[in-house]
Amino acid sequence: MRTNRRPLATTSPATTTVRNLGILAHVDAGKTTITERILFTTGAIHKRGEVHDGTTVTDFDAQERDRGITIFAAAVSCTWDGHRVNLIDTPGHVDFSDEVERSLRVLDGAVAVFDAVAGVEPQSESVWRQADRHGVPRIAFVNKLDRAGADLDTAVASIRERLGAVPLVVQLPIGKEDAFTGVVDLLEMRSLLWRAGHDSYETGPVPEPLREEAQQRRRLLEETVAELHADALEEFCATSALTGQTLARALRELTLRGDGVVVLCGSAYRNRGVEPLLDAVLAYLPSPADMPPVRGTADGEEQERAPDPAEPFAALAFKVTATPTGRLTYLRVYAGTLRKGESVLDAGTGRTERVGRILRVQADRHEEREEAVAGDIVAVIGLKAARAGTTLCAPGAPVVLEPPTVADPVVSVAVEAGRSSDTGRLSSALARLAEEDPSLVVRSDPETGQTVLSGMGELHLEVAVEKIRSGHGVEVVVGRPQVSYRETVVRGVTGLVHRHVKQEGGAGQFAHIVIDVEPLEEVGFEFRSTVVGGRVPQEYARAVEAGCRDALAEGPLGGFPVTGLRVTLTDGATHSKDSSEMAFRAAGRFALREALRVSTVELLEPVVEVTVTVPEDGVGGVLGDLAARRGRVSGSTSGSGTAVITAAVPLAELFGYASRLRGRTQGRGAFTTRPAGLSPVPAPVAAALLTR
Repeated sequence: MRTNRRPLATTSPATTTVRNLGILAHVDAGKTTITERILFTTGAIHKRGEVHDGTTVTDFDAQERDRGITIFAAAVSCTWDGHRVNLIDTPGHVDFSDEVERSLRVLDGAVAVFDAVAGVEPQSESVWRQADRHGVPRIAFVNKLDRAGADLDTAVASIRERLGAVPLVVQLPIGKEDAFTGVVDLLEMRSLLWRAGHDSYETGPVPEPLREEAQQRRRLLEETVAELHADALEEFCATSALTGQTLARALRELTLRGDGVVVLCGSAYRNRGVEPLLDAVLAYLPSPADMPPVRGTADGEEQERAPDPAEPFAALAFKVTATPTGRLTYLRVYAGTLRKGESVLDAGTGRTERVGRILRVQADRHEEREEAVAGDIVAVIGLKAARAGTTLCAPGAPVVLEPPTVADPVVSVAVEAGRSSDTGRLSSALARLAEEDPSLVVRSDPETGQTVLSGMGELHLEVAVEKIRSGHGVEVVVGRPQVSYRETVVRGVTGLVHRHVKQEGGAGQFAHIVIDVEPLEEVGFEFRSTVVGGRVPQEYARAVEAGCRDALAEGPLGGFPVTGLRVTLTDGATHSKDSSEMAFRAAGRFALREALRVSTVELLEPVVEVTVTVPEDGVGGVLGDLAARRGRVSGSTSGSGTAVITAAVPLAELFGYASRLRGRTQGRGAFTTRPAGLSPVPAPVAAALLTR
């Protein structure tokens, strides 16, 4: 029997028939190809695009097409089996992990894509952990089963071992590598075959050579599900088997709880496995109605908004872009209904703005809508001040939602206009870039007067600079990249007394505090007060904390930000007239600066985990080069003439490494990175750095 399911017409679906999902993976695992095939399969587009041709819908930016990678998260929408699927194709490169973070903040579910040859790769693991932090349910798709060396079981084993997940494999491949033609559906025990030249699959019985293996895998799936799901265990104990209905229901509940990961497989490039993947999205991933009410605050009190179109309107802006048609603000609507022409409240600033147009986004194309309801992901035109992380709500029912977190930048470059007449245009372009991408930070160096652009990596900054050149017509001169060092306390001080007294006529300033400073095991800052007897009122203690945070901006070694310390306010005194929050904030700032000067402080540098893939005959040269870059090798595996080396390397030592690796391996080597935290800088290196 031939299956040829037709997509339904676009409507405003109920919340239960919406799926908001992201496609997550490492670079080159096939995210964009899968997105393209989903759009084609659902009828949203009528011609398949290819990444290598630069013709895909979601990689519409010129730099994405030139580089062949996804740089900017792109939103698209389609319909399948009566459901609206809002999909975000996220970047796979580590430099653009902040795009993934903002996307995950507003998504309900995700499809994690893995290469059937490489399995779990470094950035696959990173985005998986990001999804863990946000509690986003996932299903997995093992892609590229048509490649030489592809193996589903090996990829599944890496999911289990590297991610700590429980894979629930619901398909068995039919054929290997070039002979891969379809899958066995283990729930319905049938085959799905894709014939060359056809856009849909044919169903049939399980092929005779695979029947015994399919039964064994179905049995293993039932046993694994029964171990994790109470109702399934009860049925399994009673009948020694699970019905397809029980199995499907248990798989959905395990997915929503995060106790298991449904695993499907296929080859997106060859159009094999896309329809079952879409069916699995509808069957196992949550709708907005399955999500708990979103939580926010109003007047210091926690509030909840249910995903109901009748609730007061509440939405979170997660992306802002400038286009020829206007400034687009991307929203996830969590509650209520937004209509074209209505006014909304920016809950952070208290400013009211009018929504001119509401758009359903197809990457760089738009379809105008009259309204957006709870569960929708849309873009709006007309907002002038909203930024990524801004809460928009009904003016009569204010609420502030938690914004996405923004990672600290790790690499900086000095930028200046090539022509003095372009200085103003460069400033405007940098301001717009920082508005669109919160992980880009623009500041002025107080010592040199240079404008410094900071971001998440070399490629991140390259893309930003090229965007200024091509998008704004400004020639930019770029300095050598510099990493963002930090300072931390190794040995602190106890009982440091600081007395802030200022009297210049009229009301004076008085604050007396005693603080302890000690190292903190993790990166960050912690403040606590152990003052008793009301000697320092609570509002003054908060002012001391604010002053301490002010002092963290510049450390005593090289003026780098300070992290990894705990400050304890142990005692203090006030004056009946001259004490104020301003005085205690100043006291906190000066006291911590003094404490840092007498503490033992060391320099920290960002470290990345580097995974290098090279021919076996090039291993010696690569290991020597990594050692020269202060790299610490943590693992090495080899097979089929290729070696994979894993090492922790200071980020400062990796500038220019791509060219060096290509030279040492005749262009056959490749590497990927992911952040691995901060590490102390060796004393000789620190001394050289601080004397520059």
